[in-house]
Amino acid sequence: MPICSDGGIVHDYHITLALAMGADFIMLGRYFARFDESPTKRVNVNGSYMKEYWGEGSARARNWQRYDMGGDKKLSFEEGVDSFVPYAGSLKDNVNLTLSKVRSTMCNCGALTIPELQEKAKITLVSSTSIVEGGAHDVMLRDKR
Repeated sequence: MPICSDGGIVHDYHITLALAMGADFIMLGRYFARFDESPTKRVNVNGSYMKEYWGEGSARARNWQRYDMGGDKKLSFEEGVDSFVPYAGSLKDNVNLTLSKVRSTMCNCGALTIPELQEKAKITLVSSTSIVEGGAHDVMLRDKR
């Protein structure tokens, strides 16, 4: 039976984690909502550009009447969000970068395919301090030119 990772994908590495942990496919509504190509307007919220985003389980999505099957309204509850996500520019540039990150992590695990990733990846819990110490720190990075 196929496994869907639905919700919680915020950063690129979350996609690779979901795949490594057994997901066959991933819901990426929040991911795609950030781009120019999504149908919502870009708005300025407290000095930052954002895009509107609402989850499929939100009252806003249900108000589109896509989900009205004539059932008892008392049995319905809101489980999605109605919010803003940071604006990220064009889809093409971002998708290519995301896919590069996924491929890079797969290669670091010795995997060329998703089934190989699921077999070879080892998920390890690390502290936030380990993440900081593992990256470039105590230096000022130069601009890439």
